Amino acid sequence: MLAAAFRCLWMRDQLEQILSKERDLLRGRCLTSVEPVGGGEVGACWRADLSDGSAWFLKVSDPASLEAEQRGLRSLRQWSDADLVEVVDVLAWLPLEPQGILVLPWWEMGTGDQFNLGRGLARLHRRSSLNGPSRFGWDHDGFIGLGPQPAGWSEDWGEAFVALRLKPQLRLAEAWALHENDWSSLVAPLAQWLGDHAPDPCLVHGDLWAGNAGVLADGRGLLIDPASWRADREVDLAMTQLFGGFSRRFYEGYSREWPLPEGFEQRVDALNLYHLLNHANLFGGGYRDRCRQVIKRLQKTLL
Repeated sequence: MLAAAFRCLWMRDQLEQILSKERDLLRGRCLTSVEPVGGGEVGACWRADLSDGSAWFLKVSDPASLEAEQRGLRSLRQWSDADLVEVVDVLAWLPLEPQGILVLPWWEMGTGDQFNLGRGLARLHRRSSLNGPSRFGWDHDGFIGLGPQPAGWSEDWGEAFVALRLKPQLRLAEAWALHENDWSSLVAPLAQWLGDHAPDPCLVHGDLWAGNAGVLADGRGLLIDPASWRADREVDLAMTQLFGGFSRRFYEGYSREWPLPEGFEQRVDALNLYHLLNHANLFGGGYRDRCRQVIKRLQKTLL
């Protein structure tokens, strides 16, 4: 406890020193307070209040994860409609050896009507599908939470999902006795089945659970903390069903802009297996049983 308290005091001092030197970022303002907030590990998330009444959200982490988050946020902002959804802006990336600091605006995220959140996500998906590479994947290694999200590309959606997302997680699952012979017969037919669906590549949020989305006071949606890549848009919609927190109005808003294709509900299990595997690899517990259950259901359907 004392060690954690001293670390927080040290971190606050470091943050104050670094931010106070950023004149271009401060623009004549002064820091009035820097305090830790919940989210992630202790001391990883902070609120910095400024003399003009505004505030920043500070995330302290390893440089690779912050760089991946920055790329995802800037890519999402490129294709988002700010009248419907705010993708949190990156104000600065600052070094704090051996870590870094991501400086973001402070937004008060509420739980109001999610209609515009759904509309904004659909419009982001559609806009990005009409632009960018007509293939699936991402140029840079990234993270899904604390798990790895490897780079790579494929012209075929099923191959991309299996090779770039499922297989890396399945290999990690060897550590808790989910062996290759438990799933090897599934991957080829699963890739074929998903590929036959032939979706358009879209820029997706990639980690769309309720903690990474919300509603602002003005009714617009808010998106934070992505694990973005170019994928089937259904991966975002599937994840919204995994842990709950998204209302009927969210799905109505999405459908208003771009209805989902036939067969989506049959693909949800397969798409969410990626996130269940990541949770099982990171946290264990009941996620491991859920992974085994989903694999057995898919084998029964596809083999």
